[in-house]
This record gives sequence, C-alpha cells and structure tokens, in this order.
Amino acid sequence: MHNLSSDSLKVMLTNSAPAATNAVKADITEISAGNGYSAGGNAPSISSSGQSSGTYKLILANLTFTASGGSVGPFRYAVLYNNTPTTNSQGTTGKPLIGYWDYGSNVTLSDAQTFTISFDGTNGVLQLV
Repeated sequence: MHNLSSDSLKVMLTNSAPAATNAVKADITEISAGNGYSAGGNAPSISSSGQSSGTYKLILANLTFTASGGSVGPFRYAVLYNNTPTTNSQGTTGKPLIGYWDYGSNVTLSDAQTFTISFDGTNGVLQLV
C-alpha cells in the first residue's frame, strides 16, 4: 500500500526493460553504484500531493543525477519506487514499483555530466481518480 504524501520515494536507474510482471525493486536490475550514483537511486522531493474534486495528483520536483569521479551507466530507464513499505499490496515482499520512464536509448554520463528527470509540474507524475 502506498501513502504517496509521506512515504519515501526513490528513482533508480537501470538498463533492463521493466516488465508488467515486475512488482518490486528487486525485480529490476539496477546499474552499479559508484561515481556519484548511489545504490537505490535518488529521492525526489514532493512538490505537491493532494486530492481535489476526487482526483489525487502527485507532483515531484525535477531530479538530477551527477557523475562524479568517473562515468555512470549506461542506463535507459528511470524507475520510480516506494522505498518505505516492505510488502506491496499483493503481499510480495520488497519495495513496490510505481512507474518508469524509457529514454529510448542508452545514456552514459561522463565525469561531471548531469542527467535531469523533468517531472510534469502541472499534471504530476500520476493522477488517481
């Protein structure tokens, strides 16, 4: 179960395509930690989380990854997951997945390069009706 307004959300990077059968973080092969990339990824800041007229909207601030001391990647996908619960709504043990973004091709950051995930500040990362 997600409490999106208070749970700790994270975005990890992977070069493996997520599948519909993936339910928890452990189902995804994350890129190796190092050179500025931490195992588990980075935590985005919640800009807004609330319900209006029966629709819940989650808005996250843009999130930047920075290579430091060497390269990061390659990766193609950024995966948003809930880092708080240890069991998802189906009873599967692990950190439940929320969604992912496919950047279309492999990305490798050279030392000091940045990669910013630009979340939609108007429509949000997700809306639930």
